[in-house]
Amino acid sequence: MMQVCLNGSRSAADGAMIPLSPQALAESAAEAVAAGATDVHVHPRTPCGRESLSPRVVAATLEAVRARVSVPVGVTTGAWEEPDPDARVARIRSWTVLPDHASVNWHEPGAEEVAAALIERGVGVEAGIWSGTEGAARFARSPLGGRVLRVLAEVTDTDPGTAERTARELLGSLGDASGRPVLVHGEDGGAWPVLRLARGLGLATRVGLEDVLVLPDGERALSNAQLVTAALAVGADTGGDGTRR
Repeated sequence: MMQVCLNGSRSAADGAMIPLSPQALAESAAEAVAAGATDVHVHPRTPCGRESLSPRVVAATLEAVRARVSVPVGVTTGAWEEPDPDARVARIRSWTVLPDHASVNWHEPGAEEVAAALIERGVGVEAGIWSGTEGAARFARSPLGGRVLRVLAEVTDTDPGTAERTARELLGSLGDASGRPVLVHGEDGGAWPVLRLARGLGLATRVGLEDVLVLPDGERALSNAQLVTAALAVGADTGGDGTRR
């Protein structure tokens, strides 16, 4: 599985290649899927570019993207979009168009309630477990662990020299991940080392402008599709333990 994360919390300040509008997101998703992405993760935006869980904003984004791709499409439910857990749950219950899945960061307040609301509506949950947080321990105790779609192991260490080690530690802390599939990814300086590890270990992973703005050689990425192409090329030169051959 190669998920493409189209935009995240990036803004126009990060470059004109960051897709923000529903139409731009749909075009970027179509190009990424044509390049080999098998799943899409997106942060819906208002017309002024602000991230939002509003049913109108979520619907417009999902409808635009689904008009161009036939792979699963998911959104975030990050607390930065709606800090109050009750309000976040209310937003989810008000959605008129449902994503195939949504990420829930397990270290954030209200994670259990948000995940339960998604499951109640038939939306798959990606349990976001961030390195450097109590997410793994909380997830291990969660009665919802066995009901999530997959575990999203997010390596927040952006140092290319240590990100792989942090990723291995995070994966170790997850144990059997409640029997659910694991997708592991890094960000910025740690994105490519972690992706290389994931590919070498045969784990699902993701890439996109949300996570990294440059290609493995340090050249500025021009699109999500270009990042997907580069990510899929990683792996032929790695061994089963994720090390380079």
